[in-house]
Amino acid sequence: MKLHALLLVAISFLSNVTLADGEGDNNPDAVRQVPRVGVQVSEEDRTLLKKGLAELADLMGQIKSSESDFGLLYLPDVEIYHRAVKDNLEHQEFFSDKDIAKAHTALANGKTRAQQLLNGEAPWLSQTGLVVRGFRSELDGSAQPYGLVIPANYRAGGDSSVRLDIWFHGRGETLSETNFIDKQSKVVGYYAPQNTIVLHPYGRYSNAFKFAGEIDVLEALEHVKANYRIDNDLVSVRGFSMGGAGCWQFAQLYADRWFAANPGAGFSETPEFLKSFQKETLTPYWWEEKLWRWYDTDDNAVNLAHVPLIAYSGENDIQKQAADVMEAALAKEGIDLVHIIGPKTGHRIHPDSQKIIESKMASLARVGNDMLPLTVNKVTHTLKYNRQYWLTITGMAEHWEPARVKAEIRGNQIEITATDVTGLKFDMEAGLAPFSGMQEVSIEINKQTIAAPKAKSDRSWQFEIHLADGKWHAGPLTQDGLQKQHGLQGPIDDAFLSSFLMVTPTGKPINEAIGNWTASEQARAIKHWRQHFRGHARVKADTEISEADIANHNLVLWGDFSSNKVIGEILARLPLNWSAQGVSIGETVFDAKSHAPILIYPNPLNPEKYIVINSGFTYREYAYLNNARQVPMLPDWAIVDVVNKPKPNDSIYRFPGIPKDANFFDENWNVK
Repeated sequence: MKLHALLLVAISFLSNVTLADGEGDNNPDAVRQVPRVGVQVSEEDRTLLKKGLAELADLMGQIKSSESDFGLLYLPDVEIYHRAVKDNLEHQEFFSDKDIAKAHTALANGKTRAQQLLNGEAPWLSQTGLVVRGFRSELDGSAQPYGLVIPANYRAGGDSSVRLDIWFHGRGETLSETNFIDKQSKVVGYYAPQNTIVLHPYGRYSNAFKFAGEIDVLEALEHVKANYRIDNDLVSVRGFSMGGAGCWQFAQLYADRWFAANPGAGFSETPEFLKSFQKETLTPYWWEEKLWRWYDTDDNAVNLAHVPLIAYSGENDIQKQAADVMEAALAKEGIDLVHIIGPKTGHRIHPDSQKIIESKMASLARVGNDMLPLTVNKVTHTLKYNRQYWLTITGMAEHWEPARVKAEIRGNQIEITATDVTGLKFDMEAGLAPFSGMQEVSIEINKQTIAAPKAKSDRSWQFEIHLADGKWHAGPLTQDGLQKQHGLQGPIDDAFLSSFLMVTPTGKPINEAIGNWTASEQARAIKHWRQHFRGHARVKADTEISEADIANHNLVLWGDFSSNKVIGEILARLPLNWSAQGVSIGETVFDAKSHAPILIYPNPLNPEKYIVINSGFTYREYAYLNNARQVPMLPDWAIVDVVNKPKPNDSIYRFPGIPKDANFFDENWNVK
């Protein structure tokens, strides 16, 4: 089929997607399984699928044993088919007889690719139209799929670079790997602009492209850039429904990467959306409200001054709320939102609105991204997202409070206003520094002046300043001991946004209750990483941990100081007091017979990586029912009661035990 015909099929398909979440999903005592249990597979189909899996596994084994660099490089393009069918078969995730037919097709396609690799060929690398690819994820080593729409005039051996649009898909509780691969081989999507590659990330299922879903997008993007000629100044983010939420998030978190952002429907923040769409009564702990700021776009609206926005809503769509919230938030920053509204339209994109949006996107693509804006605005609540063009925030006064900077270049001077910031770094690559190289640069920050060096002869310029004793000084932040920094700032969920290893205990626990709880939570974390984030966690026993493991992974330690060898070795170097009698992080001591600690901390054996004690990602099954609920539930540490029954208002369904104490560490990883 031609692309325009496939586009019509896609619009029909997407217009009929049903929303599974709503007021019926507000009862924590009746949480339906997501994804739901699939259909029974007949013995005949099961036998054929297992046979196909074995044949494909054998071919993959031949590729590995051949030690061909070519074969190993493109093995994920084959492995995605095997993992999709194997996982979906083993976990009963074929949701209809059609899904089983798709699995047979997937195995056939995987075997064809595998045989081609063994022959030293990979014809899909030069294929146009709809292409399914795979990459090896750093998080857990799994092969993850993504879809591409390659324009007909793209040539693999050409010279010119092309525009790339990233399209975030909507919520789909039956969007298994098999279904995603099948869809991306048949359906173009809402948009397929000329001379543009469209990337459709899987996002590790249905999580609004948060957490592992966020990393999936970034990894898929880098894989595409490594395999196709992409113009870095012509990359955009777009999406609708849940994908609209993902688009809002990526637009503000990585505003300097995109020439445009085109969010449609979805949600742009947590509390107001859940109140309006879900009709939910919220009872958050104080740390939960702070952690909403991780992904809430309205709290970070000023970042969007750097990315042209074209928002879309159907006039009659309840999810119009997302753009309405952002229109108000942006207005406070002096930004007028372009908001295209489909007349008398529900939860879909109106055809007339599509044309308007495409015209505006094409016009923006003629301009591209700004390589070096003279004015930079940045607000962040965490050093995880600390960069905007040539400006990087290297230190904050307090995490999860707004650190805000406005920097303006005027001749050879940079004028800066900064709040709750303790360190700044400036980095302009060769050819970008707009300064006269014949005189020094001057920095005026909060009405204090600092002399800085001249630009280099190649028109590059780098400099750092830091705050100490209430005054700004030249040079980087001095580090005496641990310090929160980019990529090592918490909270607990951050450990699962880079490579991690689950470390299971082999020793005897301090008591039966703690042993049972840690074993249960460990099993749950491993199971739900696959169920919700669609990978397989690396797992090793505490007695098998190697120097390479310590160097390469965040270590997720299960058990206690008696049952887990690694916890026992590092306990004295943690801000955790734990004995058979009591456990504390801070002043209050809790009974160790019924209470357990949960925390994230720089690994004393390798301070460039984390250790986590007794936690997987922190949101639980109730949050699966609505993507806006999928936010961090715990801060840097907590003490939880794992024995006593909760009271009705304890909201225990959100936590692995009753939280008795919890907080963030300070900027030096000390207990507050």
